Amino acid sequence: MVDASTTQTNFQNTSLYVGDLDPYVTEAQLLEKFSTVGNVALVRICRDKITRQSLGYAYVNYSQPSEAERALDTLNFDLLVGKPMRIMWSQRDPAIRRSGVGNVFIKNLDQSIDNKSLYDTFSTFGNIISCKIMGDENGSKGYGFVHFETHEAAEKAIQSVNNMSLNGKIVYVGPFLSKAHRHNQDKAADGSQVFTNLYVKNFDADFDDDRLRQLFEKFGELTSVKIARDPSGRSLGYGFVNFKDPQDAAKKNISNYNCYKS
Repeated sequence: MVDASTTQTNFQNTSLYVGDLDPYVTEAQLLEKFSTVGNVALVRICRDKITRQSLGYAYVNYSQPSEAERALDTLNFDLLVGKPMRIMWSQRDPAIRRSGVGNVFIKNLDQSIDNKSLYDTFSTFGNIISCKIMGDENGSKGYGFVHFETHEAAEKAIQSVNNMSLNGKIVYVGPFLSKAHRHNQDKAADGSQVFTNLYVKNFDADFDDDRLRQLFEKFGELTSVKIARDPSGRSLGYGFVNFKDPQDAAKKNISNYNCYKS
């Protein structure tokens, strides 16, 4: 007898959601693209029940979980008919999607930050289930969501990136909450913006967390220090320093070091 839960788990491990598709993309084009990394068992573009027009997303199923994982790692944000595909694991359980566990809300994003930039920034903290910047015909609306696999990864991301300057703008990062609870959480008591996090870049590959902490702890008490690394553990050349006191993070003499807020 086959365990239903096992069957569901295996399906989820081989099934990918592919979003942000051009409306004229065909199943044949998806099959050609995704067959480059493994044996595709099924491709299905979701369509309007009446007009049969594409809804802009599809599902791709592989024969083996390792093939689906390779597709997610290598094809995410690849161009198809001129648009970057947004790929994530297929999650059919609505209870998990609605629970909010591991879901992070980001706002005040610069217009230059796209889905791939958001993914690259946050993937250093843990496995990402989904990642999306909200937009319209005019481009980014300046906010988005990152859904992590675990609550712990979401907490690390919040602690490291909240109130950090990204591309010249202080971003708010927090747990996904209702609009009422999110209101004005990135404001100080007097209405002005504050930040406690610094984004540090352009250091050598052998620069570690301890050296980064030693460099900045002279300016004030630190709550966390983290260097971003790829899956092999190699430094990506940038990291995050989180001060307890916003005034310490804002000290002008920090700018005398070869480190930058961007």
